[in-house]
Amino acid sequence: MLGIRRICSHCRYCTVLEKKKKQIVDLACRLLQKKGGPARQELTVFSALAGDGSQRAFFRLRFADATEVVAVLPAGRDVSQMAEARSAWLIGTHLYQARVPVPQPLAFDDESGAILFEDLGDLRLHDYLRERGDRDDTELQRVYGDVVRELARMQVMGGQGFQESWCWQTPRYDRELMLARESGYFFASLCQGLLGLEADTVSLHREFEDIAGHAAAAPAHFFLHRDFQSRNLMLKDGRARIIDFQGGRLGPLGYDLASLLIDPYAGLPEQVQDSLLAEYLRALRQFTAYDPERFRQEYSYLALQRNLQILGAFAYLGGKKGKSFFLPFIRPALLTLQARLAKEGRGRYPVLSQLVVTCQEQLIRHGL
Repeated sequence: MLGIRRICSHCRYCTVLEKKKKQIVDLACRLLQKKGGPARQELTVFSALAGDGSQRAFFRLRFADATEVVAVLPAGRDVSQMAEARSAWLIGTHLYQARVPVPQPLAFDDESGAILFEDLGDLRLHDYLRERGDRDDTELQRVYGDVVRELARMQVMGGQGFQESWCWQTPRYDRELMLARESGYFFASLCQGLLGLEADTVSLHREFEDIAGHAAAAPAHFFLHRDFQSRNLMLKDGRARIIDFQGGRLGPLGYDLASLLIDPYAGLPEQVQDSLLAEYLRALRQFTAYDPERFRQEYSYLALQRNLQILGAFAYLGGKKGKSFFLPFIRPALLTLQARLAKEGRGRYPVLSQLVVTCQEQLIRHGL
């Protein structure tokens, strides 16, 4: 958490910060008043919260009457940023009404794009795993078992009544997105951008098209979070809660499960991944009929897609955006991709497989 600095009469930065704080507090009070709260309350806590890859601004506000909220503000006022804010409000409201464990959306300001959400505290699943350290498989199974059960609920119940007009990016996860924003992202941001590599792009693109073609064959009428991993899962009162859903759209079932199980932040052992996949399939039966064998086949390709997306994102955020936090996770993500290509690809993707090996060698040369 980033604390707001004490005001200093000689510091221009502090003066600007205090003005910004007043604007946010006034806005929050006005929104809460519209929902039946008092006209003005004494503020007891105001602090800025750090985001990961997001450019949005997050603030925690607590008032004397015990009201606790998180205010989320768009990074700016351009069309895309305001559309993202609108999506967060509409999708969050839809999921909350579908009894998906997201923070309660409390209020939205059309003019500024500001949203007030229920405050879920500070404990993310990633933080919980890091603090434990012992990585007991039984405890992992317990915590993640709750998560995969809620995932199945979100995907099926969240897909019902979902409106594509709520989406600020693409309305569906499809083959075009896979090639542009996942495999293409991987090659442009990691291979070329961060590591300065070239490859046989014709043959590589042919392999990318084959992976995407298989992945796109999966039914895509379920709710897709598209970044369902341990840093977007909060733990509060012993229950997993889902955040950062504004990029949601319709898509296949296997992608979000892959995001969770191959998450480089968590590094789940393969046997735990296998057990959780089986638990997920049991939970899914409560909401919809889906052939388990078909799911596993689809999952293998969707996991490759997600792995490519992860690597593209980490390279872009860590290299181009200067967010060095992401760089150490590139190597484990490459190792996961190498293992999945060997196991699931069965030698069908030799150009990509060799490129992954070359990326690992280049990481060493770059000191990463």
